[in-house]
Amino acid sequence: MKLLTQDKLDAMITDYHWMVNAIKEMRAEMVVGAKTAQYGIEATLPKAAGGVGDPIMQEAIRRSKNIKRVAEYEKKLLEVQRLLDRVSGDREVQVLNWMLDGKSQRWIGQHMALSATSIKRIKDNIVKQMMRDLCS
Repeated sequence: MKLLTQDKLDAMITDYHWMVNAIKEMRAEMVVGAKTAQYGIEATLPKAAGGVGDPIMQEAIRRSKNIKRVAEYEKKLLEVQRLLDRVSGDREVQVLNWMLDGKSQRWIGQHMALSATSIKRIKDNIVKQMMRDLCS
């Protein structure tokens, strides 16, 4: 991965949950595949292949872009997972786990009886702990 900054890591933590869901959905879509069935006289006629108006080719192109997107998301998820062990402290670990599960900072604050400012401060501390020793 390119140079990882605190802002990028913060965004990857925030986006973690939806990226997991997006990967699941895109993988499921790839398995289904694009199939077209024709019957009668149309089944015997020549088909356009690879042209701009070919819906099957357009679908294949769209899905190939999804494959690339899945790979990008997986890299980001693996980077976050690689850094999880750097986080210490019960509050930090719990906040991180809930964030990775897709909970909002407001929700986390309500369930931990802490202010949104406190949760933001804990999140900043989590990012600093995860970034520790990356630059050296």
